Amino acid sequence: MQGAPGVMFMGGFASDMTGIKAITLDRFCRERGQGYLRFDYRGHGASEGEFRDGTISAWLQDSLEVFDKLTAGPQILVGSSMGGWLMLLLAVRRSERIAGLVGIAAAPDFTEDIWQRFSGAEQDELMTRGEVARPSAYSDNPYVITRALIEDGRRHHLLDGEIALDCPVRLLHGMADTDVSPAKSLRIAEKLWGNDVVATLIKDGDHRLSQPQDLQRLCDAVDELSAQRGNA
Repeated sequence: MQGAPGVMFMGGFASDMTGIKAITLDRFCRERGQGYLRFDYRGHGASEGEFRDGTISAWLQDSLEVFDKLTAGPQILVGSSMGGWLMLLLAVRRSERIAGLVGIAAAPDFTEDIWQRFSGAEQDELMTRGEVARPSAYSDNPYVITRALIEDGRRHHLLDGEIALDCPVRLLHGMADTDVSPAKSLRIAEKLWGNDVVATLIKDGDHRLSQPQDLQRLCDAVDELSAQRGNA
């Protein structure tokens, strides 16, 4: 697609660049001749590092380095779950190069949500031991939540104030999402400066939004924002 912006996919917490959404967008962009980039944060997938050492600051740094070194020109950022938080943080810092945003169950400030869901005993364990292991619905291995992750996350909260972005934004969220409330996407829409913001709630959609119809909605959103930029 001559003149179309590139697309950069940002995965979720403990996810990687081989997931079905990342691969679907890879195929979609390749068939259109549109630039596309997917990557793993440190401690994720094929990247070096220990997952438990990661923080929002570290993963944001990874994202910025990938964006600055491996992309050129306008970009559409696609962020899934935690990737939706990092997508917004990156976009604020590189707003002049952002052609649009697509959030998939975007989860800004999710570390505070985790903290609030912890029991008093879990909060005490986190503060004294420095980490808590929680079962994962998506893996046999538990998630390790660290004190550093929670405390660092508070440096990057977005939903306490306005989000200084006025680019086109499309937010997709399943109403059956038990990990991130669909109200989160509505709050993002409220906090964004711009008016070209559309939140789509999918009645039978879960957190992953990986059913064929969900993947089609994702591709349609990228197509719409690409066409908008091309016609600008």
